Amino acid sequence: MNERIELDDWVLRVRRPETPAPHDLIVLLHGWTGDEDVMWIFASRLPENAYLVAPRALYPTSLGGYGWQENPQNGWPNIFEFQPAIQKLWELLSPLHFPNVNLSAIRWMGFSQGAALVYSLALLYPERVRSLACLAGFMPAGAEELAQHQPLRGKAAFIAHGQRDEVVPLEQALRAKQILEKAGARVTYCVDDIGHKLSAGCFRGLGQFFAQH
Repeated sequence: MNERIELDDWVLRVRRPETPAPHDLIVLLHGWTGDEDVMWIFASRLPENAYLVAPRALYPTSLGGYGWQENPQNGWPNIFEFQPAIQKLWELLSPLHFPNVNLSAIRWMGFSQGAALVYSLALLYPERVRSLACLAGFMPAGAEELAQHQPLRGKAAFIAHGQRDEVVPLEQALRAKQILEKAGARVTYCVDDIGHKLSAGCFRGLGQFFAQH
């Protein structure tokens, strides 16, 4: 069942599986100026027996849409600048709101700024992460120190990026791959000749990744 719901301060798009509970959870985090609808294009590639949640970020941006930082500064953000959004996500993803969902090992997917948020929460709270997929994203500053203790050892990660990305340069994806591997993650890396979006080939790879992880 697909529907849009409101929980406290959140607006969410959700898909409830028709299979018996409990359900695994996949959380889809949009990028800067996005909303709860923009990530839904990926839903068709995700396992039908997974509970999908696509939240609208809480902070309106000056360009329209919403973002994951309340007062963004110029330049690439520090990993701890995403802490307020992460704490609000933990409040949302509670047994009170999702009683029949496995909240102990969530599968995460983020695009652009949403991918940076996924990187941040994975390194800060690895116990809440089963796997992560980051599309056209960047690794926030300060992640190297957290990666030193291999908090993501044995966890699976998927990175997709465009060689012609004019918003987040390709070197950001290479840096993210190196840091995730340093953190112990097993990284699947997909790059195509495309801009700030997901290519058809990496789209197929994303579906294969979530089917396996």
